[in-house]
Amino acid sequence: MNTVTRAATRDDAAAIARIYTEGIEDGVGTFETRPRSADDVLAWLDAGFPVVVGEEDDGVVAWASAPPYRRDRPAYSGVADFSIYVAREARGRGAGRATLAALIDTCEGRGYWKLVSRIFPENEASLALCRSLGFREVGTYRRHGRLDGQWRDVVIVELLLGEAAD
Repeated sequence: MNTVTRAATRDDAAAIARIYTEGIEDGVGTFETRPRSADDVLAWLDAGFPVVVGEEDDGVVAWASAPPYRRDRPAYSGVADFSIYVAREARGRGAGRATLAALIDTCEGRGYWKLVSRIFPENEASLALCRSLGFREVGTYRRHGRLDGQWRDVVIVELLLGEAAD
């Protein structure tokens, strides 16, 4: 199936919230436990950081965002802490790759010099996606947080953009 990507709009908020909530329920993509609402997503869009969606025939099937990393520290103004989520029914079809690639292009176009994230080690699909797009695995944070009462490790990934990548 062909995935078309574009900047998210306010009309996408409910679909983004639904997909994010699926990721929360699945327990392999985030430490978050509270389902998200369209109002939560509208706040992201109002904040102005990059949010991209992937669409297929059935509508929005993936989204990726790049909120600031340590927003109160100007030295990191070109670093973003990205996320990528794909609807359950669209996983394994390339929607995540297309959407994350579009986010990378958007961030590079805005002058960002690095994307970073943390991924659960057992989330092989996300790790493989990041590797396929040139992300480097920097290391592992041990016992980075608790989910369902269990300590969880995370793999740190980064991608240098623009002149930082040269």
